[in-house]
Amino acid sequence: MPLITDFELPSSAKHLSLPEGADAKAFIVFVTSDDPATGQSWCPDVRASWPVLKRTFSPSNAPELAVVEVGQKPEWKDLQNVYRTTWKIPCIPALVRYERVNGETVETGKLVEGEILDEQKLREFIGV
Repeated sequence: MPLITDFELPSSAKHLSLPEGADAKAFIVFVTSDDPATGQSWCPDVRASWPVLKRTFSPSNAPELAVVEVGQKPEWKDLQNVYRTTWKIPCIPALVRYERVNGETVETGKLVEGEILDEQKLREFIGV
């Protein structure tokens, strides 16, 4: 499965590395960190979305998915955290698509929370 769990988030979207090619895309999913007591996400929406994301991104023709953990609940709830301010993530989970537009890497789409559970919409969003 093309999940990148050790992805290092750059300082901004313009510093993301995209594959070569005119239609190159990068996908990042922003999720919670696992609760140390349960070993699972503290967010029910993240727990519900994981099976759908894994199914959708597991075929050989699926693009890679970079996974970024936003931390525990207190870290996420801080309205000044980098995910909310720099990356414009309003809620979790959030699946974001980045593409080159006029030579610059920019966000070109976002699915959040329950939108990720619509498998048809998700497949169309990533192009598989």
